[in-house]
Amino acid sequence: MLKVAVVGATGYTGVELIRLLLRHPEVKITTLSSRQYADQNIAHIFPSLAGHIDTVCAELDLDALAKNADVVFTAVPHKTAMDVVPELLKRGVRVIDLSADFRLQDVDVYQQWYQAHSCPELIQDAVYGLPELYREQIKGAKLVANPGCYPTSIAVALAPLLRRNLVVADTLILDSKSGATGAGRSAKTASLFCEVNEGFKAYAVASHRHTPEIEQVLSEVGQKEIKVNFTPHLLPLNRGILSTCYATIAEDVTSSQIAAAFQDSYANEPFIRVCPEGQLPNTAYIQGSNFVDLGWVVDTRTGRVIVISAIDNLVKGAAGQAIQNMNIMCAFAETAGLDVVPLFP
Repeated sequence: MLKVAVVGATGYTGVELIRLLLRHPEVKITTLSSRQYADQNIAHIFPSLAGHIDTVCAELDLDALAKNADVVFTAVPHKTAMDVVPELLKRGVRVIDLSADFRLQDVDVYQQWYQAHSCPELIQDAVYGLPELYREQIKGAKLVANPGCYPTSIAVALAPLLRRNLVVADTLILDSKSGATGAGRSAKTASLFCEVNEGFKAYAVASHRHTPEIEQVLSEVGQKEIKVNFTPHLLPLNRGILSTCYATIAEDVTSSQIAAAFQDSYANEPFIRVCPEGQLPNTAYIQGSNFVDLGWVVDTRTGRVIVISAIDNLVKGAAGQAIQNMNIMCAFAETAGLDVVPLFP
């Protein structure tokens, strides 16, 4: 059995990792760490786990963690991760980091959008953990930088078109909506029920920190520098992301070519579901699952294609994708622990 630990076990991503790891036939959870809830049983903190796990959360002890775990998930905020991850790697532990600290390959770009980086030498060693695009690199990785939720929903939606030069890369407009769990579990005024319920707003317009990550992965896929307009919105939902991506179709490209690009790219991907013609993605149909639902409409009147994706921000946008990466790193079945039917209604 693979021994795994979760650092930051009591956030939304942490508890989602636990929920899914408990289903995994090849995994044993050995350590859960939480500064805020140290010495408390995880099943008392999250009664949904009662009867499935009986583990007391511990303060972070790097030596004990490395001794008891083969793989560590670091589900902590940026800045915190860069303090912990290097020490785990020195101790021979493989790490899947769910923060932003190792996603951006250009240190200067990271420091422009976040803060000073204390271990920039590790950035080049980190593999960006989007399996549908970087599966081969993930296989041998010691450190995987798990992608952000918005970049995941957008990259999967646009990669087939950019890779084949079917759209004009400098015309991309990206519009995403997320449920409130995307803001994390810590108390924030903007996430309070009365602030979110019965409302719908854009935020971090032209300044969201996922922007450079989106541009990085799209530029790699498209093999040219790509800049985008990205606008996120907050929905009065618990979970889910719906991204609507607009692009001008390249000259002489047909609707059939666009359809073939998606079908050919994702025919063998276990977690990509291409919607049948006439149906478009809906966050209601992916909740609790690691699926990405994809659909598109070709607007012949404007010469544009509109690609829509739906993911669960806590699963494919965080914990589920992290476990998918672990499965690839450890040569497990890629769907192990993740073969769940989405919740509905």
